[in-house]
Amino acid sequence: MTDFVQLWVYLSSTPLFGLTATLVVYVAAQAAYARLDQAPWANPVLWSVLALAAGLIATGTAYPTYFSGAQFIHFLLGPAVVALAWPLWLRRAALRAHWLRFVLAALIGGTAAAGSAVALAWALGLPHEVLLSLAPKSVTAPVAMGLAEKMGGIPALAAVFAVVTGMVGALSGKALFALLGIGTDATGWMARGFALGTAAHGIGAARALQVNADAGAWAALALGLQVVLASLLMPLVARLF
Repeated sequence: MTDFVQLWVYLSSTPLFGLTATLVVYVAAQAAYARLDQAPWANPVLWSVLALAAGLIATGTAYPTYFSGAQFIHFLLGPAVVALAWPLWLRRAALRAHWLRFVLAALIGGTAAAGSAVALAWALGLPHEVLLSLAPKSVTAPVAMGLAEKMGGIPALAAVFAVVTGMVGALSGKALFALLGIGTDATGWMARGFALGTAAHGIGAARALQVNADAGAWAALALGLQVVLASLLMPLVARLF
């Protein structure tokens, strides 16, 4: 028992702890996800977050200590997002044919996502800072934090809203698409992927990519469009109101 405690103290104080814990937990969650036939409720991102959070709380490990190792994985987020351009390049003919529809769909979808959240928060009488933090909830978390700070919101709260939004989209997307009668032909996968990327940003795009390559490609396009449109338009709209 003494040897185990000494080993734990050593591991928890080195960068290898965060890196190893993240990899082990995610690989286990991904294996369970595959065994459960990719059931939405078994999303590996969700269960990895819950397992890691529970582990940090149970062991009293400070988040900065964990992140000192996990930052090596966090660094790969940038190259991973850039790599999403490759599936789009393979579908460049469809992208050229429908580019205006994609832009309009992204603009309408982003407006609906931000507007509905802000309207609901306003109806509930939430503070102004919370409203501004909710607006970029459907934009990927790092961008949402920057937008919230620029508009006068709370960056940390914006990150929480963005992650929760992504998880809700990834978990409920399949059931909602079936309810709406959106099929699984080429057009259906395009609609499913683009909708997930628009409403649930990176987490939704990751879920779409796990299910179907076409859906993942269009989700990546929607994610990129939301980042660009939100970054350009949200600060302008915030100044008006």
